[in-house]
Amino acid sequence: MSTSRRPNIVFILTDDHAAHSIGCYGSVVNQTPRIDEIAANGRRFDNCFVTNSLCTPSRASILTGSYSHINGVYSLFTPMDASQPTFISQLRDAGYRSAVIGKWHLGHGDGHDPQGFDHWDVLPGQGDYWNPTFVSPEGRRTVEGYATDIITDLAIDWAESLDGDDPWCMLVWHKAPHRPWEPKPEHQALYEDPRPIPSTFWDDHRTRSASVRRTAMGVADHMTTADLKENPPSGLSYEEAAVWKYQRYMRDYLACVHAVDENVGRITDWLRDRGDVDDTMLIYSSDQGFFLGDHGWFDKRLMFEESLRMPFLLSYPRKVAAGPAFDGIVTNVDMAQTILDAAGAGHPDTMQGRSFWPELIDDRERPPVEGFYYRYWENDDIIHKAPAHYGYRTDRYKLIYYYNDGFGLPFTGFFSYPPEWELYDLQADPEELHNVYGDPAYAELREELKARMWREQSRLRDAPHHSQPVPGGCEDVEVAPMPDIPRRPWLDPGPMNG
Repeated sequence: MSTSRRPNIVFILTDDHAAHSIGCYGSVVNQTPRIDEIAANGRRFDNCFVTNSLCTPSRASILTGSYSHINGVYSLFTPMDASQPTFISQLRDAGYRSAVIGKWHLGHGDGHDPQGFDHWDVLPGQGDYWNPTFVSPEGRRTVEGYATDIITDLAIDWAESLDGDDPWCMLVWHKAPHRPWEPKPEHQALYEDPRPIPSTFWDDHRTRSASVRRTAMGVADHMTTADLKENPPSGLSYEEAAVWKYQRYMRDYLACVHAVDENVGRITDWLRDRGDVDDTMLIYSSDQGFFLGDHGWFDKRLMFEESLRMPFLLSYPRKVAAGPAFDGIVTNVDMAQTILDAAGAGHPDTMQGRSFWPELIDDRERPPVEGFYYRYWENDDIIHKAPAHYGYRTDRYKLIYYYNDGFGLPFTGFFSYPPEWELYDLQADPEELHNVYGDPAYAELREELKARMWREQSRLRDAPHHSQPVPGGCEDVEVAPMPDIPRRPWLDPGPMNG
């Protein structure tokens, strides 16, 4: 085939799939041979991070190549204006055909349905694992079977229906392994044996801020009967019940991952049977990380590594040679421009990312990314109690400011807590057990990081919270105005889990 052929693009996205439950990322709890195959044929990205660890905002950032304050999707309660430029609309302008099949999770109706796609067939809201409902321009229908299998079937059917030589892009976006973790019975049986307990499972969070200690995401205390499918056996101690809950959680979570792995293999085999593997950019990622008992938690939201780190694997043998892990910092905001560069399509000024495509196809070195900015906008006083915060992470350090103010988002205003800081030295403390913000040895560094974060906020046109003092040397840095964030009435809380 001609080396000038533009790639077809298959972007497989899962929901809440932690990188540390993928074999090629060193998982000690499961194996994922078909997902690993993408890395073996291409590249694994070891430092890919989400910029707002929540499903709806992350999906919007992946599509638009912009931060939440630019694309307007701050939380689970702020759907996306689907008319804004995305990498899909740019691919369409460049002659691509496109489809999204599976979990959309960016709103429906009133301009929130998928736009710019030739074909869309998506789960409403969170969607169901079994006999799911799908929404398309033709209306709603129920499809019998298991969602992970069905989404793959529908995706392959769409691609097989195409004729002509125009390139295409297909988003295969799964529900799994999102809560409530409902696996196929034959897969559940594969994970009945106990899994290793994380080294930080019994973390008491005592050196961390009160903002972190208030979070309600504990495996021991906050998992429901719906999560676990049954209550723990009677007579267990608190510690024994916590371990039982962890093992039950992991059994179902990993079994859902197993179905994803099988279906990734189905996509790869289908591409190989067509003779298209070499000329297809095949991507595997998830919308953020997830706590798998790490620090005693499940869920995401916080800026700790397990929540922050996204799996990202890419193969495109025609252009990207299989090679070692890519260890530079990349984020979900960078994905849109990278895909567009690979397809030879332009990107609009609204995109804020940094394409890493040049670093994949030639040996020219570019200045490394020094750090990236993160902001979690929800200030949840009721459900997960995850505080609103922002931060800055470099290759070694992580600075976090918990400002505990949701700017009119749901669940705000019930309680008022003072702002707090955390600082982690990831080289000395990779498990993030020791907040060194108050350590005099880090005083100069923390002030430098505050200034770097302030300047990055200005570059990205985000607004620092009014409670944060201006860092030294930043008096003349332009500060963006606070955006007008729509409020959803707290009496209509909608979905509780991203």
